[in-house]
Amino acid sequence: MEVALLLVAIAVTVLAVTAVAGRTDLPAPLLLVVVGAVASWLPGVPEVRLEPEVVLLGLLPPLLYSAALNTSLVDFAANRKPILLLSVGLVAFTTVGVGAAVHLVVPELGWPLSLAIGAVVAPPDAVAATAIGRRIGLPRRVVTILEGESLLNDATALVALRMAVVALGSTVTAWEVVEDFLVAAGGGVAVGVAAFVVVGFVRKHVTDPLLDTALSLVVPFSSYVVAEEIHASGVVAVVVAGLLLGHVAPVLQSAPSRIAERTNWRTIAYVLENTVFLLIGLQADWLLAEVGDSELGAGTVLLTCAAAFLTCVVLRMVWVFASSTLLLRRGSDASGEPAGDGAARWRSSFLIGWAGMRGVVTLAAAFTVPEDTEHREVLLVVAFAVVAGTLLGQGTTLPAVARRLRVSGPDPQEDALARATLLQQAGKAGLKELDRLTAENDDPLGVRELIVQRLELRNFAAWERLGTTADEDSPSDLYARWRIAMIEAERRRVLEVRSTGAVPSEVVSDVLAMLDVEESMLDAAVAERAEIRAAATARPDVDGCVDLADAPDLDPPADPFCQRCRDEGTPSVALRMCLACGHVGCCDSSPGRHATAHFRETRHPVMRSVEPGEDWRWCYVHHQTG
Repeated sequence: MEVALLLVAIAVTVLAVTAVAGRTDLPAPLLLVVVGAVASWLPGVPEVRLEPEVVLLGLLPPLLYSAALNTSLVDFAANRKPILLLSVGLVAFTTVGVGAAVHLVVPELGWPLSLAIGAVVAPPDAVAATAIGRRIGLPRRVVTILEGESLLNDATALVALRMAVVALGSTVTAWEVVEDFLVAAGGGVAVGVAAFVVVGFVRKHVTDPLLDTALSLVVPFSSYVVAEEIHASGVVAVVVAGLLLGHVAPVLQSAPSRIAERTNWRTIAYVLENTVFLLIGLQADWLLAEVGDSELGAGTVLLTCAAAFLTCVVLRMVWVFASSTLLLRRGSDASGEPAGDGAARWRSSFLIGWAGMRGVVTLAAAFTVPEDTEHREVLLVVAFAVVAGTLLGQGTTLPAVARRLRVSGPDPQEDALARATLLQQAGKAGLKELDRLTAENDDPLGVRELIVQRLELRNFAAWERLGTTADEDSPSDLYARWRIAMIEAERRRVLEVRSTGAVPSEVVSDVLAMLDVEESMLDAAVAERAEIRAAATARPDVDGCVDLADAPDLDPPADPFCQRCRDEGTPSVALRMCLACGHVGCCDSSPGRHATAHFRETRHPVMRSVEPGEDWRWCYVHHQTG
């Protein structure tokens, strides 16, 4: 009963603190750490000690799997070099560097334990990086690099820690370290791919969303356990399985299964992520009590904590800046400028270097060190100090650093433009299939006309969201508001009928579910429109955009194409033409994004679509359509 009450209290606290954080615009992870630390000293609060099995088996697999499912495999592959440089190279560099710093401060600890401390504090945490990074709106590429690094660096750190622990009782050669890493990484990849193949095969024969979701819940734990049983990396196995299954979900799963899986994993990740930060704070009382009992003395232990924390921060900055040419060599950087620009690359490098928060994996790794290890309490306290220091120090200042560096997250209007363009392309593919179907089948009821009308309404609504911040509602705005009011009236009537008992409860539930699905889609559209308007309002008033008004009318070429796409051998999703010079480039939904690249190179402000049936314009300077 005491355990049950503790779990309920933790859940209630997490929900309450996250609600307060949302209303006060404070970072929930940081607030939860502080609340947990304060609570650990309150009378009546039981001592909470994180067991490594609970974290490494109970918390880490679902958190990693949820993050991997929502990570784009395409973006991950496009940024594989910086991700590997950070997740492997930086972890090894930090392990050795922190180990050397700790050994310099406290030689009594010895090299094995010093390197174990380095391995424990080396990996930034996926939960901390994504929770804080996404909240403050970091650029997508920066989030992708940080997320990819955090998904893989645990394997490197745990292998290094394993070798350091072995070295506490014997000597370990460099070849054994390399061999163990290769076995762990290679075995983890093999298990992850095997899990993907097995689950993919099963999903081809599963149509029940409940069964599919239940299967999804088993994947991270089974992948982790199997990999660890063969002495491979369970972390790598879970990440590989999640990346691959998330990538092929639109092909393997039915639409209801994908919706159910997304909803369930978002809920699981929300609860576990926030619970992790509260649990970190709850370790404060007994961990700091260990300092007083240490043979080395509180002063020496605190000096060791400071040395480890500062070394982690400095070494990450050194590594990121030293490798910035490789990290940000292609594409655009965090500020949206060409990565080849020195100042822009410097800003992005600093942002990536500063976003190195540690989390629960560091504490869990520390607890795996055998309890009979001499000076183990120093390692535990150092781990907590680095976690708390990076979360409270770098985590709280990251928004200010991003503002100071003048970097911002994705532009809602640019996203809306890309979304509308992609929907347009999808609609063309759908119409081609519809033409094939109507050519092979009679259509006496005029179904084709009805489908085309609904498709046009969907596309029109997408383009209407690109409008300015004018107070007048677009047709889609009115439709959403009126239809939501209608659904509320319909729901009230259904509930009245339900109270009479005249209709079977299963039928009533089905009707209510249909209304819920439609209302949720309308709510999402309304929220997106509000976000676009808010982003546009935050900019200087540019109603009646001069650039759009002054742009000349240029006729598109008869057979437009993107020359740079042809030269690079990349596909073009849709084409845009610069109205200043007539240059044709591909849109941002294309791999090359050459229309945007042309603007950044020339600063020509306005382009237009040269796709058949489209004549809208877009101002890059003021982010407006015309």
